[in-house]
Amino acid sequence: MRNAFARALSECARTDHRVLLLSGDIGNRMFDSFQEEFPTRFTNCGIAEANMIGVAAGLSLGGFRPVVYTIVPFLTARCLEQIRVDLCYHQTPCVLVGVGGGLAYAGLGPTHHALEDVAWLRAIPEMTVIAPGDAHEVEAFFPLAVAHPTPVYIRLGKKNEPLVHASRPDVAIGRAHWLEREGDVCVVGTGTALPIAVEVAERLRADGIGAAAVSFPTIKPLDEEFLTETFGRFRRVVTIEEHSSIGGLGSAFAEWRNDHDGEAALSRFDVGDRFVHEVGSQADVRAHHGLDAAAIANSVREITVASSTRER
Repeated sequence: MRNAFARALSECARTDHRVLLLSGDIGNRMFDSFQEEFPTRFTNCGIAEANMIGVAAGLSLGGFRPVVYTIVPFLTARCLEQIRVDLCYHQTPCVLVGVGGGLAYAGLGPTHHALEDVAWLRAIPEMTVIAPGDAHEVEAFFPLAVAHPTPVYIRLGKKNEPLVHASRPDVAIGRAHWLEREGDVCVVGTGTALPIAVEVAERLRADGIGAAAVSFPTIKPLDEEFLTETFGRFRRVVTIEEHSSIGGLGSAFAEWRNDHDGEAALSRFDVGDRFVHEVGSQADVRAHHGLDAAAIANSVREITVASSTRER
């Protein structure tokens, strides 16, 4: 995903002279080509992330379109006050790009995990939150984020995430993307969990359970048209995300479901309300917390069978 972001950044910079890049002392080699092509439009702000947000706010108010890039916890938790007051309160157009969403840095422990960021930023007025599901979605959404009139947070994975789309999909901020529309169960994935959602739906279909699959990259604002259709048409909606059980995609669905009519039940799969102390590969830590496709498909299958039995 991060290489896709670097490509998309350069593409936007070629057509929009307002685009500048600020980095928190990471990714320097990744941006070598950007620096060569735009030597005056890259600034390494160092490990002074809160100050970097202030710099971005000033540049934005001066007519530029700053893009701020660093590891998720250092971009969000460390800078929450500056994001809230300097960017969102002033409605300054700025793109915050966080690398390492969810458990992408699983081997570095809780300091580098990003399991609360969506909750924090979703709660701030004027903030848009996007979690692309693969590299093609990153490239599709980035120019939309740059053109957006208020702050946008883009939550990336790290590298080598599987591709879900064959090419750049037709996307819009605030719109879900159907991958498979038919079934009794609708499996919804966001960000780095989208490939898991796709595999869950495939496993369910292989077991004879009709399962739709959906990419839900914009967590704020929600695609309310999609939610109205989905909760009215399916028997069960399943959300999958690499985030806390509080404040993420599943919480957003539950909040919406509480305020609207709909027949579908909601099942949420996430990391839970906990620090993740286990250290290992991303896949291993996911599996330890039941956030792998096999475990989720088994759970959904059991819930679906039990529900059908009760209805008889």
